[in-house]
Amino acid sequence: MTDEKAKQGSEERSIVLELNNISKTFYSDSGEAVRALEGLNLIVREGEFITLVGATGCGKTTLLNLIAGLDSPDDGQLCLGKDLRLGNNIAYVFQHYTLFPWRSTVSNVSFGLQMQGIGRNKRKEKALKLLSKVGLGGFENTYPYELSGGMRQRAAIAQALAIQPKLLLMDEPFGALDDSTRRELQQMLTELWQENRTTILFVTHNIDEAVVLGEKVLVFSDRSGKIVREFDVELPRPRNIITKEFTSLFMQIRQSLSTQLD
Repeated sequence: MTDEKAKQGSEERSIVLELNNISKTFYSDSGEAVRALEGLNLIVREGEFITLVGATGCGKTTLLNLIAGLDSPDDGQLCLGKDLRLGNNIAYVFQHYTLFPWRSTVSNVSFGLQMQGIGRNKRKEKALKLLSKVGLGGFENTYPYELSGGMRQRAAIAQALAIQPKLLLMDEPFGALDDSTRRELQQMLTELWQENRTTILFVTHNIDEAVVLGEKVLVFSDRSGKIVREFDVELPRPRNIITKEFTSLFMQIRQSLSTQLD
Protein backbone atom coordinates (compact mmCIF):
# COMPACT_ATOMS: atom_id res chain seq x y z
CA MET A 1 0.00 0.00 0.00
CA THR A 2 1.38 3.42 -0.93
CA ASP A 3 1.73 6.19 1.67
CA GLU A 4 -0.97 8.15 -0.18
CA LYS A 5 -3.40 5.23 -0.08
CA ALA A 6 -2.61 4.57 3.59
CA LYS A 7 -3.28 8.20 4.42
CA GLN A 8 -6.53 8.11 2.48
CA GLY A 9 -7.56 4.96 4.37
CA SER A 10 -6.85 6.69 7.66
CA GLU A 11 -8.95 9.68 6.66
CA GLU A 12 -11.87 7.38 5.84
CA ARG A 13 -12.01 6.06 9.41
CA SER A 14 -14.88 7.39 11.50
CA ILE A 15 -14.14 10.26 13.88
CA VAL A 16 -14.00 9.16 17.51
CA LEU A 17 -13.12 12.55 18.97
CA GLU A 18 -13.01 16.13 17.71
CA LEU A 19 -11.72 19.12 19.67
CA ASN A 20 -12.33 22.63 18.39
CA ASN A 21 -10.52 25.62 19.91
CA ILE A 22 -10.35 24.09 23.41
CA SER A 23 -9.00 26.27 26.23
CA LYS A 24 -8.58 25.68 29.97
CA THR A 25 -7.25 27.95 32.71
CA PHE A 26 -6.42 27.09 36.31
CA TYR A 27 -5.78 29.49 39.18
CA SER A 28 -3.06 29.23 41.80
CA ASP A 29 -3.68 29.82 45.51
CA SER A 30 -2.51 33.40 44.98
CA GLY A 31 -5.06 33.89 42.22
CA GLU A 32 -2.57 33.82 39.37
CA ALA A 33 -4.02 32.46 36.13
CA VAL A 34 -2.24 29.45 34.61
CA ARG A 35 -3.23 28.74 31.02
CA ALA A 36 -3.13 24.95 30.60
CA LEU A 37 -4.65 24.73 27.12
CA GLU A 38 -5.30 27.45 24.56
CA GLY A 39 -7.04 27.13 21.23
CA LEU A 40 -6.32 23.43 20.89
CA ASN A 41 -7.68 21.58 17.86
CA LEU A 42 -7.52 17.83 17.32
CA ILE A 43 -9.29 15.11 15.36
CA VAL A 44 -8.89 11.48 16.44
CA ARG A 45 -10.07 8.72 14.13
CA GLU A 46 -11.08 5.17 14.90
CA GLY A 47 -8.16 2.79 15.44
CA GLU A 48 -5.45 5.47 15.64
CA PHE A 49 -2.59 5.20 18.12
CA ILE A 50 -1.58 8.78 18.91
CA THR A 51 1.21 9.72 21.30
CA LEU A 52 1.43 13.16 22.91
CA VAL A 53 4.81 14.57 23.98
CA GLY A 54 5.78 17.78 25.71
CA ALA A 55 7.38 19.26 28.81
CA THR A 56 5.91 18.71 32.26
CA GLY A 57 3.00 21.09 32.83
CA CYS A 58 2.28 21.70 29.13
CA GLY A 59 -1.33 20.51 29.36
CA LYS A 60 -1.14 16.89 28.21
CA THR A 61 -2.83 15.43 31.31
CA THR A 62 -5.35 18.27 31.37
CA LEU A 63 -6.33 17.31 27.83
CA LEU A 64 -6.93 13.66 28.81
CA ASN A 65 -8.98 14.74 31.83
CA LEU A 66 -11.19 16.92 29.63
CA ILE A 67 -11.74 14.10 27.17
CA ALA A 68 -12.58 11.71 30.03
CA GLY A 69 -15.10 14.17 31.42
CA LEU A 70 -13.19 14.59 34.68
CA ASP A 71 -13.05 18.34 34.02
CA SER A 72 -14.66 20.80 31.62
CA PRO A 73 -13.09 23.22 29.13
CA ASP A 74 -13.53 26.96 29.62
CA ASP A 75 -13.96 27.55 25.90
CA GLY A 76 -14.32 25.54 22.73
CA GLN A 77 -16.18 22.42 21.74
CA LEU A 78 -15.35 18.81 22.59
CA CYS A 79 -17.28 16.30 20.49
CA LEU A 80 -17.17 12.59 21.33
CA GLY A 81 -18.35 9.82 19.07
CA LYS A 82 -21.76 8.30 19.72
CA ASP A 83 -22.19 6.84 23.24
CA LEU A 84 -18.62 7.60 24.28
CA ARG A 85 -18.23 8.36 27.97
CA LEU A 86 -15.91 7.37 30.81
CA GLY A 87 -16.84 4.02 32.32
CA ASN A 88 -18.73 2.95 29.22
CA ASN A 89 -16.63 3.16 26.07
CA ILE A 90 -13.75 5.29 27.37
CA ALA A 91 -11.14 3.75 29.64
CA TYR A 92 -8.33 5.59 31.46
CA VAL A 93 -4.97 4.15 32.55
CA PHE A 94 -3.00 6.39 34.91
CA GLN A 95 0.71 6.55 35.71
CA HIS A 96 0.06 5.01 39.10
CA TYR A 97 -2.11 1.93 38.97
CA THR A 98 -5.70 2.26 40.15
CA LEU A 99 -6.37 -1.28 41.31
CA PHE A 100 -8.54 -1.91 44.35
CA PRO A 101 -6.23 -3.30 47.07
CA TRP A 102 -8.98 -5.48 48.56
CA ARG A 103 -9.78 -7.23 45.28
CA SER A 104 -7.81 -10.06 43.68
CA THR A 105 -6.20 -9.50 40.28
CA VAL A 106 -8.97 -11.28 38.39
CA SER A 107 -11.59 -9.41 40.40
CA ASN A 108 -9.92 -6.10 39.58
CA VAL A 109 -9.81 -6.87 35.87
CA SER A 110 -13.47 -7.92 35.84
CA PHE A 111 -14.67 -4.88 37.83
CA GLY A 112 -15.82 -2.88 34.79
CA LEU A 113 -17.68 -5.90 33.46
CA GLN A 114 -19.41 -6.26 36.82
CA MET A 115 -20.53 -2.63 36.59
CA GLN A 116 -21.98 -3.42 33.17
CA GLY A 117 -24.10 -6.18 34.70
CA ILE A 118 -22.26 -9.08 33.07
CA GLY A 119 -22.65 -12.38 34.91
CA ARG A 120 -19.96 -13.74 37.22
CA ASN A 121 -18.87 -16.71 35.09
CA LYS A 122 -18.70 -14.75 31.84
CA ARG A 123 -16.74 -11.85 33.33
CA LYS A 124 -14.30 -14.19 35.06
CA GLU A 125 -13.74 -16.07 31.81
CA LYS A 126 -13.01 -12.84 29.95
CA ALA A 127 -10.76 -11.52 32.73
CA LEU A 128 -8.70 -14.72 32.74
CA LYS A 129 -8.20 -14.50 28.97
CA LEU A 130 -7.02 -10.91 29.27
CA LEU A 131 -4.66 -11.75 32.13
CA SER A 132 -3.11 -14.41 29.93
CA LYS A 133 -2.69 -11.91 27.08
CA VAL A 134 -0.91 -9.38 29.29
CA GLY A 135 1.43 -11.98 30.76
CA LEU A 136 -0.31 -12.50 34.10
CA GLY A 137 -1.63 -16.01 33.62
CA GLY A 138 -1.42 -17.79 36.97
CA PHE A 139 -1.57 -14.57 38.99
CA GLU A 140 -5.37 -14.23 39.01
CA ASN A 141 -5.70 -14.88 42.74
CA THR A 142 -2.94 -12.53 43.86
CA TYR A 143 -3.56 -9.06 45.32
CA PRO A 144 -1.98 -5.77 44.16
CA TYR A 145 0.49 -5.67 47.07
CA GLU A 146 1.87 -9.02 45.92
CA LEU A 147 2.65 -7.76 42.40
CA SER A 148 5.58 -5.73 41.08
CA GLY A 149 4.98 -2.28 39.59
CA GLY A 150 5.12 -3.64 36.07
CA MET A 151 2.69 -6.44 36.91
CA ARG A 152 0.25 -3.95 38.43
CA GLN A 153 0.29 -1.90 35.26
CA ARG A 154 -0.28 -5.04 33.20
CA ALA A 155 -3.33 -5.71 35.36
CA ALA A 156 -4.48 -2.08 35.03
CA ILE A 157 -4.25 -2.31 31.23
CA ALA A 158 -6.19 -5.58 31.26
CA GLN A 159 -8.80 -3.90 33.48
CA ALA A 160 -9.14 -1.05 30.97
CA LEU A 161 -9.36 -3.36 27.95
CA ALA A 162 -11.94 -5.63 29.60
CA ILE A 163 -14.79 -3.25 28.75
CA GLN A 164 -13.64 -3.14 25.10
CA PRO A 165 -13.32 0.65 25.05
CA LYS A 166 -13.65 2.59 21.82
CA LEU A 167 -11.13 5.07 23.24
CA LEU A 168 -8.27 4.29 25.63
CA LEU A 169 -6.58 7.20 27.43
CA MET A 170 -3.13 6.50 28.90
CA ASP A 171 -1.31 9.07 31.04
CA GLU A 172 2.40 8.14 31.29
CA PRO A 173 1.47 4.60 32.37
CA PHE A 174 5.07 3.36 32.11
CA GLY A 175 6.77 6.48 33.48
CA ALA A 176 7.53 5.07 36.94
CA LEU A 177 8.92 1.75 35.67
CA ASP A 178 12.52 0.69 35.03
CA ASP A 179 13.72 0.69 31.44
CA SER A 180 13.58 -3.08 30.93
CA THR A 181 10.02 -3.36 32.25
CA ARG A 182 8.96 -0.33 30.22
CA ARG A 183 10.25 -1.93 27.01
CA GLU A 184 8.37 -5.13 27.78
CA LEU A 185 5.11 -3.24 28.36
CA GLN A 186 5.60 -1.15 25.22
CA GLN A 187 5.87 -4.37 23.21
CA MET A 188 2.84 -5.85 24.96
CA LEU A 189 0.73 -2.73 24.31
CA THR A 190 1.79 -2.65 20.66
CA GLU A 191 0.73 -6.27 20.19
CA LEU A 192 -2.61 -5.66 21.89
CA TRP A 193 -3.24 -2.61 19.71
CA GLN A 194 -2.36 -4.51 16.54
CA GLU A 195 -4.81 -7.24 17.56
CA ASN A 196 -7.73 -5.03 18.62
CA ARG A 197 -7.06 -1.65 16.96
CA THR A 198 -8.41 0.18 19.98
CA THR A 199 -8.14 3.95 19.53
CA ILE A 200 -5.41 5.14 21.92
CA LEU A 201 -4.25 8.54 23.15
CA PHE A 202 -0.97 8.01 25.02
CA VAL A 203 0.77 10.78 26.99
CA THR A 204 4.52 10.55 27.57
CA HIS A 205 7.51 12.83 28.07
CA ASN A 206 9.81 10.20 26.53
CA ILE A 207 10.46 10.73 22.80
CA ASP A 208 11.71 7.16 22.31
CA GLU A 209 8.46 5.84 23.74
CA ALA A 210 6.35 8.17 21.61
CA VAL A 211 8.01 6.94 18.41
CA VAL A 212 8.08 3.27 19.42
CA LEU A 213 4.33 3.26 20.08
CA GLY A 214 2.56 5.87 18.00
CA GLU A 215 1.23 6.01 14.48
CA LYS A 216 1.33 9.74 14.99
CA VAL A 217 3.29 11.93 17.45
CA LEU A 218 1.83 15.27 18.53
CA VAL A 219 4.21 17.82 20.06
CA PHE A 220 2.85 20.24 22.66
CA SER A 221 4.09 23.77 23.22
CA ASP A 222 5.83 24.44 26.53
CA ARG A 223 3.16 26.79 27.88
CA SER A 224 -0.47 27.62 27.03
CA GLY A 225 -0.80 24.08 25.72
CA LYS A 226 -1.14 23.90 21.98
CA ILE A 227 -0.23 21.22 19.47
CA VAL A 228 2.59 22.81 17.50
CA ARG A 229 3.86 19.89 15.39
CA GLU A 230 2.52 16.61 14.10
CA PHE A 231 4.74 13.75 12.95
CA ASP A 232 3.49 10.68 11.09
CA VAL A 233 5.44 7.58 12.12
CA GLU A 234 5.77 5.29 9.11
CA LEU A 235 8.39 2.94 10.56
CA PRO A 236 7.67 -0.82 10.48
CA ARG A 237 6.76 -2.62 13.71
CA PRO A 238 8.36 -3.77 15.94
CA ARG A 239 10.41 -0.59 15.89
CA ASN A 240 14.17 -0.62 16.32
CA ILE A 241 15.41 2.44 18.20
CA ILE A 242 18.96 2.17 16.80
CA THR A 243 18.09 2.46 13.12
CA LYS A 244 18.96 5.56 11.11
CA GLU A 245 15.30 6.21 10.32
CA PHE A 246 14.27 6.03 13.98
CA THR A 247 17.11 8.31 15.05
CA SER A 248 16.26 10.84 12.34
CA LEU A 249 12.64 11.08 13.49
CA PHE A 250 13.72 11.19 17.13
CA MET A 251 16.00 14.16 16.41
CA GLN A 252 13.27 16.02 14.52
CA ILE A 253 10.89 15.67 17.47
CA ARG A 254 13.63 16.58 19.93
CA GLN A 255 14.45 19.70 17.94
CA SER A 256 10.77 20.64 17.89
CA LEU A 257 10.59 20.28 21.67
CA SER A 258 13.83 22.22 22.16
CA THR A 259 12.43 25.09 20.11
CA GLN A 260 9.47 25.27 22.49
CA LEU A 261 11.79 25.50 25.51
CA ASP A 262 13.96 28.30 24.09
